[in-house]
Amino acid sequence: MKPPSSSDKVVFLDRDGVINRDSPAYIKSWAEFDFLPGSLMGLRRLTAAGFTLIILSNQSAVNRGILRLETLLDMHRRLRADVAAAGGCITDIFFCPHRPEEGCACRKPLPGLLRKACSQHGINPSQTIMIGDSVKDIECARNAGCSQALLVKTGNGLSAAATLERRGIPVAYVAEDLRDAADWILSRIP
Repeated sequence: MKPPSSSDKVVFLDRDGVINRDSPAYIKSWAEFDFLPGSLMGLRRLTAAGFTLIILSNQSAVNRGILRLETLLDMHRRLRADVAAAGGCITDIFFCPHRPEEGCACRKPLPGLLRKACSQHGINPSQTIMIGDSVKDIECARNAGCSQALLVKTGNGLSAAATLERRGIPVAYVAEDLRDAADWILSRIP
């Protein structure tokens, strides 16, 4: 697989609540990882249309001592394998292991993860789309200069939509799920 370039179509995705079910107790093992309905189909459709897909995920469970780094990396390996088996391709996964109080630059809503991905893959953030289920995801997209941010109603999406509206923070589209978000993108970008 060729690495993406600044001219490629790139979609950044949050993980928990967008691709798989989220949990207030964190996703700590592959046994707890459950793909959301429509997520594999959405990833397959975006891949088939030539989009580069990169996951950006806050994973503070690592530095909280709840999740071993090796376990997280194994979950990501299995996630990529299952997506590939369904016809999709995750080009890369970037995660922030820090707790909020650690004050890092990579924890969303800060743009550190997205900028790191852009730097490593030669991507222009102004030509990218971010799909998330939280206010943090949408703010990260804005902070990094993504061209569009889409909110999915899965995960924390319903409460995030209300908060974003109250704050006057626009989103390009509020999708039912990742499949709906993919359909919206594909109807607008050839």
